[in-house]
Amino acid sequence: MLDIHTIREKPDSIEDALRKRHSHDDLHGILKEAIELDKEWRKSKKEEEELRAERNKLGLEINKKKKAGKDAKKEIKRSGDIGTRIKDITIETETLQEKIRELLLNIPNTPHDSVPVGETEEDNPEVRKWGDIKKKSGDIESHYKLAQTSAAIDFERGVKLAHHRFAVLSGDVAKLERALTNFMLSVHLSRGYLEIAPPYLVNRKTMTGTGQLPKFAHDLYKCDDDLWMIPTAEVPLTNLYSGEILKEKDFPIKLTAYTPCFRREAGAYGKDIRGLIRQHQFDKVELVKICHPNTSYNELESLTKDAERILQLLELPYRVVELCTADLGFASAKTYDLEVWLPSQDRYREISSCSNCTDFQARRANIKFRSGDSFEYVHTLNGSGLAVGRTLIAILENFQEDKKTVLIPKALQDFMGQETIEF
Repeated sequence: MLDIHTIREKPDSIEDALRKRHSHDDLHGILKEAIELDKEWRKSKKEEEELRAERNKLGLEINKKKKAGKDAKKEIKRSGDIGTRIKDITIETETLQEKIRELLLNIPNTPHDSVPVGETEEDNPEVRKWGDIKKKSGDIESHYKLAQTSAAIDFERGVKLAHHRFAVLSGDVAKLERALTNFMLSVHLSRGYLEIAPPYLVNRKTMTGTGQLPKFAHDLYKCDDDLWMIPTAEVPLTNLYSGEILKEKDFPIKLTAYTPCFRREAGAYGKDIRGLIRQHQFDKVELVKICHPNTSYNELESLTKDAERILQLLELPYRVVELCTADLGFASAKTYDLEVWLPSQDRYREISSCSNCTDFQARRANIKFRSGDSFEYVHTLNGSGLAVGRTLIAILENFQEDKKTVLIPKALQDFMGQETIEF
């Protein structure tokens, strides 16, 4: 959530920054309405302060007259009228504050000045590449064609048990998924992250804290008692500290978690229909950092490298791109996407997004730290380390030997207890 004080003081610069996002929402209208409501709120607060000052003076005057044995009925009546008006103003200002908050909850974060300005994902610049591309579509069977020769990836039973975009993994492929999860967590723990096992269902306040609600309710799964299935472990990990005052000496706080993730993918109709690329339920290992505002962009670089380390150890070719202003996520001020090479598609596909959300989520979730005699909002960062299903796909395709045999990357062999998978 943006700071209303910054919006109040620099409305033109905020609007210019938001315009660079090329959002389909009427951000200008939302911002304008918030500014107008803020003016009403300040006007009411000013009236309240003036009335309180007048009531204080009346109190002194009433005491003075009573001591002198004089009539103070006029002053007493005025003081009572002021008290009634102050109560009314309190209700007015609280209502205005809630309306302002509701508007601010629908305004995205402003891009950092270093983020390239662009209109579509085609404007995302490539930052670097790693690894050599050894396989292309003509050299391998896609992971979903492998599934047709084996029950190890069963899409039909996924539909039978649940719905379209669900799958059942079995045998060595299920074992590979489990091994990848353990491998990723082990690597991140060795780099100073604390493993967390969070709930997979969270309340509305928690979803609001990281920006999923209210704007993206259509992409979420909701239970009857107002609990929501998490779309990413970023949600519970970041909100672990909601409403808390943290200690600066503990920064950076580095958390990691494996969770299943649940997304309706409401806006993805017709995309990635075949295979495991875009499922309603998928596994992911998440990285979250909570840090001092002065260090958050350095922490973004190191978080991105922590995610890259997994791909390097697995010997999977990938590239890093920086998202342009129009492609940034709602809560992000700056994002790097890691894209792994998928031979079946002859292209790189996203496997991790590493983002600095600055104080945007911290304001929503009310996460602060003590800085001298005052309190500041922390900065929060998150990134996939990695999406397990897409990593599994990348291994099945990049490590195929003869369209039926898949080698296990050396770094993963101890976790698998074998060197190959046969289809």
